[in-house]
Amino acid sequence: MPVIEVTNLHKRYGDLVAVRDVSFTVEAGEIFGVLGPNGAGKTTTVECVAGLRTPDGGGVSVLGLDPRRDGARLRQRLGVQLQESQLPDRLRVAEALELYASFYRNPADPARLIDDLGLGGKRNTPYKKLSGGQKQRLSVALALVGNPEIAVLDELTTGLDPQARRDTWGLIERVRERGVTIVLVTHFMEEAERLCDRVAVIDGGRVVALDSPGGLVSRVVPEQRIRFRPSSPVEDHVFTDLPEVSSVTRSGGQLVVTGTGDLLHAVTAVLARNQIVAADLRLEQSTLDDAFVELTGQRPAD
Repeated sequence: MPVIEVTNLHKRYGDLVAVRDVSFTVEAGEIFGVLGPNGAGKTTTVECVAGLRTPDGGGVSVLGLDPRRDGARLRQRLGVQLQESQLPDRLRVAEALELYASFYRNPADPARLIDDLGLGGKRNTPYKKLSGGQKQRLSVALALVGNPEIAVLDELTTGLDPQARRDTWGLIERVRERGVTIVLVTHFMEEAERLCDRVAVIDGGRVVALDSPGGLVSRVVPEQRIRFRPSSPVEDHVFTDLPEVSSVTRSGGQLVVTGTGDLLHAVTAVLARNQIVAADLRLEQSTLDDAFVELTGQRPAD
């Protein structure tokens, strides 16, 4: 049974329709990604799921509860890390966890959570003096302190340097290992490819694609490219006669063969038959970034 069911969700702000007819489900134990350009309706969608906003139409069920009607019960089972979470500058790490733990009937042990999330040396450090990565770890800890069954994490790694971002990815994977279902809003395609079991791409308030990252790429941008330098001259038709090949281009002494299916096997087999050695051979496959551009017409934000 899905732990989250969103059906024909609508939300408008005055004349602006932020979310229109969005539907998806989230299964227990998965990391479900919500992707889309800025202003696509991602945050509004997950805020409706978390009960932070009231939809104008459609239905939302989370753990069998209606976020509008059963908000108090749901908050005991759902953890949320908002896009721009801020705490008072002087509030210390341990104080923040103890304060948030007091909101729940069956909270996690704040001291153990601090250790589990790598903040043991920062228990008495004021929020203002934490690094960006440490603040994100604290945000995750605050989302988990209620022992939630589901955690909603919105743009968790925005503003982090590459190392802190990768550290946070490892943290998210460990959170999933605790049995927590995660809804991850992100515009980082590498992040979604690494972490997510499935992703919903939202554009213009609508879900334009829903699949695993790999499935989405193979369905939307199936082409691959093989680059190499042949050891002896070879005519283009040797490759274009192959059913897997769509085009051949040349740049200096380098050949680029583009196609689909089992392209690598087809190209290397024809090279072997013609006794040609491929130097510096490299297979380039499409990425989620490519699929995102194809679906939305926009590049992901940096």
